Amino acid sequence: MTILSASGGRRRRAAWGILLAVCVGLVAVAAWAPARARPADRARAQEPPRLSPAPRAEVVALVAGQGDGDINRTRDRFAVHATDLGVMWHDSLGRVAIAFGDTFGEGWGGAGAGPATADWRFNTLAHSTDPDLRDGMHIDSMVTDRPGHAAQVLHGDASAREVTVIPTAGISTPGRDFLFYMSVREWGPPGRWETNYAGLAFSDDGGLSWTKPSTARWPDQGGGSRFQMGALVRREGYVHLFGTPSGRFGDAHLARVLPERLLEPAAYEYWTASGWRTGAQDDAVAVMPGPVGELSVQYNTHLGKWLALHLDETRAAVVARTATHPAGPWSAGQVVVDGAEHPGLYGAFLHPATTGAEVRFTMSRWDPYHVILMRLDVGGLA
Repeated sequence: MTILSASGGRRRRAAWGILLAVCVGLVAVAAWAPARARPADRARAQEPPRLSPAPRAEVVALVAGQGDGDINRTRDRFAVHATDLGVMWHDSLGRVAIAFGDTFGEGWGGAGAGPATADWRFNTLAHSTDPDLRDGMHIDSMVTDRPGHAAQVLHGDASAREVTVIPTAGISTPGRDFLFYMSVREWGPPGRWETNYAGLAFSDDGGLSWTKPSTARWPDQGGGSRFQMGALVRREGYVHLFGTPSGRFGDAHLARVLPERLLEPAAYEYWTASGWRTGAQDDAVAVMPGPVGELSVQYNTHLGKWLALHLDETRAAVVARTATHPAGPWSAGQVVVDGAEHPGLYGAFLHPATTGAEVRFTMSRWDPYHVILMRLDVGGLA
């Protein structure tokens, strides 16, 4: 993810970068800009309920980028000098697929995303078969377009005004992989942006090539769509889609669909005040109150509950929530990673193979712009 825009994007990043240096530790950093919640945003945040202290996540190792604990050498092996996100799922070939956001190579500026001339790719895709995550998650391969160079896997939309294409969730069915993504139209104030639409792309060759059907989209007409960033979970015969609107301050909503109809938006049932209803996106009710940014959800077998991680921009923290039903009620967010300890944190995505007492998740940092693997004991969560 990055802060590029059609005009003035780099100047905007530089200006916000200066503010970030002054304000480190006070606020969370946006995935695409060194974000600082505006006073109005902080004013709208309610005082979080008093809960027992949540367990705190610990750093395991670097996944991609440059820095201490660089076990994957993505710079040397794949020309990935800097990147973010790390959305994970079990792919159609039995591996763990890892989708990254805006990725930079030779010429990377050393802090944050960019510049655009630094071998910029909207997104990249890695694969791992590492069964032992105690010392980190080892990357076996990345999809490449030439030897030693990670390819952009989801290409841009020539028909739309678009600054980047960001993957936010992935899932597979036998023989096919899916990526939920958003087409970013314009970056706004920190933590806020506009999208053209969200969509589902698919691959039938293990992630080597991807198709973005125009019929598998959720348009963001007037900025009102509740499903522009997603989290995908297969459970009890359905694929559940947790959606949030553009930016980091909205509520989370819920839909579900049969796996064989994933590419048919009209087949999705939305959770409304009266239960599940087909084609009722506008009637979908909030299942998690905002601010919900970069949401990741799975069913945790140790807790016997649904587990969600997301950025709470107003608290500059990654928080955890639990529920016995995907529609909630969800617990209040308990801080598991604090921005005071990890300035510029965002984007916590759960590892699909860790659903027990101890989970792993990827987490991004803006400066340096990289992805790290975190460990969390879920036993103390409400």
